[in-house]
Amino acid sequence: MLRVEMLSTGDEVLHGQIIDTNAAWLADYLFQQGMPMSGRETVGDSLSSLIETLQERSHIADVLIVNGGLGPTSDDLSALAAATACGVELVEHAEWMARIEAYFAGRGRPMAASNRKQAQIPANAEMLDNPVGTACGFALKLNKCTMFFTPGVPSEFKVMVEQQIVPRLRQRFPLPAPPLCLRLTTFGTSESDLAAELDGMPLPPEVVLGYRSSSPIIELKLTGPETQRAAMEQAWERVHQVAGENTIFEGTIGLPATLAQRLTQQGLKLALSEQFSAGLINLQLQSEGAPLAGGELLPSHCVETLETTLARARSLAELAGAQLALAVSAMSDDRVSVALHTPKGGIGQTVRYRSARHGLRLRQESVAMLALDMLRRWLNGEQVCGKNGWLEIVEIIE
Repeated sequence: MLRVEMLSTGDEVLHGQIIDTNAAWLADYLFQQGMPMSGRETVGDSLSSLIETLQERSHIADVLIVNGGLGPTSDDLSALAAATACGVELVEHAEWMARIEAYFAGRGRPMAASNRKQAQIPANAEMLDNPVGTACGFALKLNKCTMFFTPGVPSEFKVMVEQQIVPRLRQRFPLPAPPLCLRLTTFGTSESDLAAELDGMPLPPEVVLGYRSSSPIIELKLTGPETQRAAMEQAWERVHQVAGENTIFEGTIGLPATLAQRLTQQGLKLALSEQFSAGLINLQLQSEGAPLAGGELLPSHCVETLETTLARARSLAELAGAQLALAVSAMSDDRVSVALHTPKGGIGQTVRYRSARHGLRLRQESVAMLALDMLRRWLNGEQVCGKNGWLEIVEIIE
């Protein structure tokens, strides 16, 4: 199997000052392409450490994707480290230098002298195009390893992986077909409860059942070769059965995007009134282009009854000219109310938060997800108030 590794660079990544989202994205993307990563490493802004790591991995990895260190500043050392590891000089790439000059000229800005550094690549390297930035990438061979060097800016990195690196890998190496991955996401049930039902379930050869907990949701996924599709789909029926009504979406689209599509398809507009959820519902739905008719964010200290929350949802729907409205109350004594106004009337529930160890942000996210799940259930024609492992229903009005 092809051994693909990633090397992230930069003190800010090494010391945890920024989250390495590029690494997470690359691992997932390569897995979907049928070439899962075999290893990942991070090195700071140290020329000697970079050279040492490149030389070491060149004897072990078949492919190494190096991310970061191609900027114009003195701590951007990847190109120099690569040239030194290969025993060659840095050379200015005339074509890329012209691209940089045109980039700044087109924006009416002078080009700083330091930007010339971004056109310098090892003499034995092949340039990789960067259609959205000023740092060109490059590829070279060191010992047994094909190395690709990319900028750290996520938008630049991703497009180069998709357009430059993966096509080259498919040309140069015999690669297996991408694996089949069946996914669903649940809300309201715990990982341990799901595992108690699913662990030990007979699976086809080379097929793995996995869990990913990201409170307040749990993702279940079944991964295996495409040749096992029929057997995997049969096993997936059992996963569906266990997840039951706690399944909030399948695939990777996400619940807010699913709801936005459903509302748009049905010609429905939604109004929002939030207290404890602090605008999280609005943020998630607006980010997916949901048809929102209006909304409000109220102070979280205004405590109210479930009846009042229902009345607020109804009043907002009328005011905004929306068929639907979601309202979330403040939290008091670990209790919060969520109300959904529909053309057929209002449905609301007051729940008590059972877990004392959950912090404010997780509680807010859980309540926002509860509201979105109520909307999902209504759109699906299901019982709107469902069971939840850490949100105990204390009152329902239907």
